[in-house]
Amino acid sequence: MAKKSSKQNHSNRIAENRKARFDYFIESTLEAGLALEGWEIKSLRAGKGQISDSYILLKNNEAWLFGAHIHPLITASTHHYHDPFRTRKLLLHRHEIDRLMGQVDQKGYTVVALSLYWSKGRVKLDIGLAKGKKQHDKRATEKEREWNRDKQRILKAHR
Repeated sequence: MAKKSSKQNHSNRIAENRKARFDYFIESTLEAGLALEGWEIKSLRAGKGQISDSYILLKNNEAWLFGAHIHPLITASTHHYHDPFRTRKLLLHRHEIDRLMGQVDQKGYTVVALSLYWSKGRVKLDIGLAKGKKQHDKRATEKEREWNRDKQRILKAHR
């Protein structure tokens, strides 16, 4: 069973993939660690991380984060090349990876990165098991969001 990620406050959040919740139905979420280098940690502390175009690939019983952009700091070492789009390994238990691989292979799900945040001094990635939305589903979501907004305005006006 997937662990429900703990609620993190806004000060701990580094980056969020808002488009993922618009493009996919999120079935379940999981918290994963990231194998990072020292310069990446320093950059993330400075808020230079972005996961909007990233995706997760399950290969050889390992999970990898592709497309996440961590911009190196100006003060980083000049004699070493820092690749901002480096492939990063996700730290998950074997049974979690097996469950995700089974869902992706058999039921047509995909695994997406939802948010990047700090937890007890470590960088964690909130990943979601998701199913793609069709265009009409996106319209319905948008319509429901607008209706809820209008409903709140009406209730506030009548108080």
